[in-house]
Amino acid sequence: MYINCIAVDDEPLALDLIKDYIQKVPFLNMLSNFSNGIETLDFLKKSQVDLLFLDIQMNDLTGIQLIKVLKQKPLVIFTTAYPNYAVEGYELDIVDYLLKPISFERFVKAVDKVYEKLQTERMFKSETREITIANPRDDFFFIKTEFRLEKVKFADILYIEGMGDYLRMVTNTRRIMTLQNFKRMEEILPEDRFCRVHKSFIVSLEKIESIERNRIKIADKLIPISDSYKKSFYDYLGKKKLM
Repeated sequence: MYINCIAVDDEPLALDLIKDYIQKVPFLNMLSNFSNGIETLDFLKKSQVDLLFLDIQMNDLTGIQLIKVLKQKPLVIFTTAYPNYAVEGYELDIVDYLLKPISFERFVKAVDKVYEKLQTERMFKSETREITIANPRDDFFFIKTEFRLEKVKFADILYIEGMGDYLRMVTNTRRIMTLQNFKRMEEILPEDRFCRVHKSFIVSLEKIESIERNRIKIADKLIPISDSYKKSFYDYLGKKKLM
C-alpha cells in the first residue's frame, strides 16, 4: 500500500528535512511540496492526497486555518516548533503532532499510525460494506466486519454505539465493530423496536431496564438521552403507550 502525501512548510530547511524523511520511507509517495497554505489549498482541491505534513505558523494562511477551510481533508500530521497548538490540533482530528527538531524515529512512528489507519479503512472499503437483509420478513441481517459477513438477530441487539469512524454493535453475546454510519443503520433496524437517543447511541426498546434522569440502563450500561433526541424519544414512548 502506498500513501500519497504532500509537505507544507515556509521554512526551506524544515521542508527539506521532511522531504528527505519521506523519501526514506518506502510506502510514502510524495506528490508535491509547498511553502504556503494558499498553493496547498489549490492543490488539495485538484488532487487525491492521503496524508498532509503541515506546518502551523505560516503567512497568509496558517496550518490551523487551512484545515478548517477544507471540506474534505486528508489525514494530517502537524510539524511545528510550537507546542501550544497541540490541544487545538487534536480537536481538529489530526493523526500526530511532531515538534521540531523532528527525529527520523519520531517521524516513522507518526507515519506508522497513518499506515495502520488507512490500511484498516481500505480493508473495509475493498469489500461490500452494505448491511444486507435476507428477506424483509426475516428477523436477522448480515453486517460486514473485517473480512466476513456476520449474521445478527434483531432480538439479540442491546444497543449500538458510535466509535469514531466505526459503529460498535453490542449484543447478548458479542461486540461487533463495523465501518457503517447511523443513517444506514436506522434504515435497516425496525423502527418499532429501536430508537436513536443520542448522536452516538441507538437502543433496543425491549432491552431497556430503566430510565432515570435522562439516562437509559441496558445491562450494565448507562446510555445518555441527549437534548436533541429527548423529545422524540419520550414522544415515541407515549405514542406506543410504553409510558
